Amino acid sequence: MKARRVLAIVAAGAAVTAATGSCATLPRPNRVEVAAGSDASVAAGDRLPTAKHALRVRSVPAGAQIRLTDPSGRAWDGRTPASRSLYEGPVTVELTRPGYNPVRRDVDLVKNRNLTIWLDPAGLLLTSERRWRTGPAPKQVAYTPDGSQLWVTLLGGHGIQVFDAATGSQLEQIKLGTHGAVEVIFTANGRRAYASQMETSSVYEIDTRSYRVRRQINGNGSWSKVLALSPDERTLYLANWVSDDISEIDLGSGTVRRLIPTVDTPRGLYPTPDGKRLYVAGYGHGEIAVIDLDTYRQKVLLRTGGAMRHLVGDPTGKTVYAGDMAEAVVFAVDTATNKVRRLADVDRNPNTIDLSPDGRVLYVSCRGRNGPNYYLPGPEWGSVVLVDTHSGKLLDAIVGGDQTTGLDVSADGTRLAFSDFLDDMVRTYAIPDYATLAGGQGGRVEAHYADLRK
Repeated sequence: MKARRVLAIVAAGAAVTAATGSCATLPRPNRVEVAAGSDASVAAGDRLPTAKHALRVRSVPAGAQIRLTDPSGRAWDGRTPASRSLYEGPVTVELTRPGYNPVRRDVDLVKNRNLTIWLDPAGLLLTSERRWRTGPAPKQVAYTPDGSQLWVTLLGGHGIQVFDAATGSQLEQIKLGTHGAVEVIFTANGRRAYASQMETSSVYEIDTRSYRVRRQINGNGSWSKVLALSPDERTLYLANWVSDDISEIDLGSGTVRRLIPTVDTPRGLYPTPDGKRLYVAGYGHGEIAVIDLDTYRQKVLLRTGGAMRHLVGDPTGKTVYAGDMAEAVVFAVDTATNKVRRLADVDRNPNTIDLSPDGRVLYVSCRGRNGPNYYLPGPEWGSVVLVDTHSGKLLDAIVGGDQTTGLDVSADGTRLAFSDFLDDMVRTYAIPDYATLAGGQGGRVEAHYADLRK
């Protein structure tokens, strides 16, 4: 057994080098054991690891090869689930498993930690970050404009849950009477949120700092769902599913200026940045319509006979994207000419769509094949598909859970969140840059179709 020399570090201002045996002092006494003959060195002022904490790591699926490296440089190898007492400070966790992407995580171990890591199938370009349970029937997810929080609307009668976007810990539960919520949107400064409620055909205005409901506005329609703010944020548009109209609400007075008749079963809404037009998705017959907000004249640009569900516009307002749930297709509308082109085929029952901040990537959540009814599982998992908005090429695909529904991309474009409606779950992923997506040869697009089967 090698002899060991213990160097007592008791004063400040210099370095201690084991090879020379020199000794200097630091502000607070510490001890470090160094093998005789080694050339390890410690600089004055460095924080030397002294305390230890337990790190427990499990992977999904289990059985991954794991390597843990603590601040002392010591490495430990094993398999998940794994538990180890390690020196306090930055710890590196590395996981590998055949058929999955390797994972490296840096953990600041300042207390006992339990860490769960979801392994991604080999080839997936996005990276799993966190998953957590929600209340019943998470319908929509929405990042706050600063990306710090994730708001989840619960169709199952529990209003809205607010989570810390980085940790998944719940910050607040916002009750909206005895019913749930469908959609939620934010003002540009993030200080107000507006949530729609079907059963009362109304909108709740919420102070995002106190989480208090400021007022409830009756939309005067029936079975309200999607809402959208005008560019100047003085008007709120509310799509009324059953009464086939749109409430135009003056937010100053909190009253409805008019009900605008529109296509059958209106859902998706998109006001243009100039405030002159409003695009509407008609679920009843697969229509895309545009309304002139000066004259309120309306024109139907496309009728597929399917079920147009959601709309989103690019940052310039030059293109509006629409998802047809029945046809499993996304379309692109040129707002200068109002010409519509078929952009891409996607998975069954596309739900929510969202764009990257630069407008290059369209994210599409897909529920998968239906079960016997809306609240019963179907025969396949849901998914999220990424579409290149210029070429229509599919860039990557994630296999979700039961009825993947709500979806949102953070304002900085680095995070994706989506909900699995029947699993009462939210997942978040890290998004690589566009060059990685474009050069990834389709990521998991080809392989994921087989994985959709339960």
